[in-house]
Amino acid sequence: MLAEGLPEDWKQELRAALASPSFHELERFVEAERREATVFPSEEDLFSAFRLTPYEDVRVLLLGQDPYHGPGQAHGLAFSVKPGVAPPPSLVNMFKELESDVGVPRPKDGSLIPWARQGVLLLNAVLTVRQAKPNSHAGHGWEDFTDAVIRAVSAKDDPVVFLLWGRYAQKKKKLIDSKRHVVIEGTHPSPLSASNGFFGSRPFSAVNEALESHGRPPIDWRLSA
Repeated sequence: MLAEGLPEDWKQELRAALASPSFHELERFVEAERREATVFPSEEDLFSAFRLTPYEDVRVLLLGQDPYHGPGQAHGLAFSVKPGVAPPPSLVNMFKELESDVGVPRPKDGSLIPWARQGVLLLNAVLTVRQAKPNSHAGHGWEDFTDAVIRAVSAKDDPVVFLLWGRYAQKKKKLIDSKRHVVIEGTHPSPLSASNGFFGSRPFSAVNEALESHGRPPIDWRLSA
């Protein structure tokens, strides 16, 4: 079953979504895809974001769109790649802005696991993809599931910072109670758009300012040097 790797705390929060016809159709689709083709991330890594960031610990939600579709890259965390894997271009741009914004040196690899362990939910809107076929699993039910995740995080009593980069992510703003939470919108770090507003936007310091203004501890953005 597709949801076997999802931690119990998240299963409780998402029980309605997991019981829906949309999710059952998604299960059948992903199982068939794994039989016919190479699908990323692996079953083991599929719900890494949820294991590393328990529901109660979520302080920030950074929304991505689709997993990386190259071998050895995707491991269940939006924008992140496995330890030891070179950062893809969007992640390189994130690290450039991270250094400019908060003075964090650019790390040697692209693993964002340290952020996830501090309460940054690194959520893609679609959680699986066929090798070498970006967006190949879009429109098959993952969006219903991850919309439910966003709503569940929005239902938290403690204020959460939602970081929405690019028009795709910003369409999800309607799912968020912006009276209780902080929504930071900005340009996507993709090479196609980073120079048109992402560089110089200082999103990392903005997240920490928002957290601290609500009495919550900031994120330590440092990664492996």
